[in-house]
Amino acid sequence: MAHNYTNAKVDLTSTDETTFYTAPSDGQSIVKSILVSEDAGSTPTLTITLTDNESSPATFSLFKTKASTANGTAEFLTSPLVLKSSEVLKVTASAANQLHVVASILEIT
Repeated sequence: MAHNYTNAKVDLTSTDETTFYTAPSDGQSIVKSILVSEDAGSTPTLTITLTDNESSPATFSLFKTKASTANGTAEFLTSPLVLKSSEVLKVTASAANQLHVVASILEIT
């Protein structure tokens, strides 16, 4: 089994649901950290979901309209999050051009 340390990052330039990270199809991932930074002096909210990418996909809410602080950075995870093969993390901001999201991830293939 190979272990690959990586990150995923996105600048949320719209309020559309955005695919943030997809676990490898031949393994799994452990998300160690999800940092969210607000850079516009506002207090937008962020929703993070996990989509099960199997034959009948289902979406699970991890953080629903979680508030951010003006010009602040917050750690959203308090413990690691395991993703199975091909599961997808998606993020949605309440306002465009205000939030950056960065995750630290261990991929196991």
